[in-house]
Amino acid sequence: MTRLLVTGGAGFIGSAIVRRARADGHEVRVLDSLREDVHGDPAGIVTAHQQQGIEFVHGDVRDRVALEAALDGIDVVCHQAAKVGLGVDFQDAPDYVSSNDAGTAHVLAGMDRYGIGRLVVASSMVVYGEGAYTTASGEPVRPPARRRTDLDAGEFDPIGPDGRPLLPGLIDESAALDPRNVYAQTKVAQEHLASSWSRATGGRAIALRYHNVYGPGMPANTPYAGVASLFRSALARGEAPRVFEDGRQRRDFVHVDDVAGANAASIAATEDLPAETFRAYNVGSGVVHTIGEMAAAIAGPDGPQPVVTGEYRLGDVRHVTASSDRIAAELGWRAGVDFERGMREFATAPLRAAVQ
Repeated sequence: MTRLLVTGGAGFIGSAIVRRARADGHEVRVLDSLREDVHGDPAGIVTAHQQQGIEFVHGDVRDRVALEAALDGIDVVCHQAAKVGLGVDFQDAPDYVSSNDAGTAHVLAGMDRYGIGRLVVASSMVVYGEGAYTTASGEPVRPPARRRTDLDAGEFDPIGPDGRPLLPGLIDESAALDPRNVYAQTKVAQEHLASSWSRATGGRAIALRYHNVYGPGMPANTPYAGVASLFRSALARGEAPRVFEDGRQRRDFVHVDDVAGANAASIAATEDLPAETFRAYNVGSGVVHTIGEMAAAIAGPDGPQPVVTGEYRLGDVRHVTASSDRIAAELGWRAGVDFERGMREFATAPLRAAVQ
């Protein structure tokens, strides 16, 4: 039986990982700070975990006392604790860097002190920036960041050197990292820290680059939540989802239960990896849908239909969709929840209560 620590284990994705790990027979401990901007009723969350037989350490990964209490006796760490989302504005930058990068450094240093050599860390599709593109003639190209003047003019698609829109495709793990916002920068740094840790200590680390995760228990009405949660929250208020740009942004939507399965496969895989190994995997459904299609699927035929606004967020990218062939070939993981069923269930699934 593996003794597993899930940092951020009270969160949306962390909770799904905890459920899956316990179903797989692991002994699970949770370390979570229960941030006020994410969670309500901290005492109730701790009690609910303890009633299920889950050991809960209430504390921040940057707090050495709490971290060491959480790490004692652990075989493998699944590090999910992070500040997520694009953020409100650049004033969020210090919190992102401290929570994500300093937090990860503290976890890795603690693992080194306790001789824990197996790590699974949550990364994100945002490390790629814009996704994979070719020109109209089939030449691969990575476009620069989109310009504010083009976005103001409603020109959302990256343009190639021939003056024509580039053609998007699936991106794989061999692509160069190209973060376009503060959150993305911190996820790249987390990967680099994990890679450095594996080389310095002989550890074995897997980074999972989540694509657009959705499912029951997403946080409601927060600017740090994913777009699926924002649309679902609007519908719960009886409002039409507001779709930015022209709604044709391509994404890969993957159900949270599938993400938990990818973590389960990775936890098992770390036992057999060679020492000093760092390996990154995309975690996506492998099926492309647009933001507009997702909004319409959640609304359904009888709900308020999405409104395309033409607005944009400067740090957003136009298209990024995953090839998950590597994780399928090496770890045997494939997504199992198809888009139509997942979105149909998500349309009425409970969300995590909004934080006031």
